[in-house]
Amino acid sequence: MKITVNNGDAFYSGNSGCLTRVLVLSIAVMVGAWLLPGVEVSSFWAVLLTAVVISLLDNLVRPILIVVTLPATVVTLGLFLFVINAVIILMASGIVDGFEVRSFGWALLFSLVLTAVNYLLELPNKYLQRKELHKREDDDTDDEGFTPYEEIKD
Repeated sequence: MKITVNNGDAFYSGNSGCLTRVLVLSIAVMVGAWLLPGVEVSSFWAVLLTAVVISLLDNLVRPILIVVTLPATVVTLGLFLFVINAVIILMASGIVDGFEVRSFGWALLFSLVLTAVNYLLELPNKYLQRKELHKREDDDTDDEGFTPYEEIKD
């Protein structure tokens, strides 16, 4: 895991990026279970297993669900993606012993909490990976004010 920043490197990246993302998702699962009374996690190992299962379902099942429900997603202007996220949470609840979501509504709220916490935890990485735009130093224009890249050659 890369924690230090050298020459604009990411907060975390490299070979352990997947492990780090699972740990970030684990923190999000713990926060969500702490905030919402309709979501229960029995142990730390259940939290880690839930994070792994949600990651796998996000990478394997979610794309299929998005393609299958594309008309509904288009009609609802993307809001149906929240339903897909809740379905994935309910699937993870059915797979992992020790992780329980009581209803579809709690799954929907839990997916919103996961999204918010993941966003907040990923902010340092996004901030460190952004590219700065620099104004060009060379102002190479000809008599008519065109740069060499804008000239039209006959």
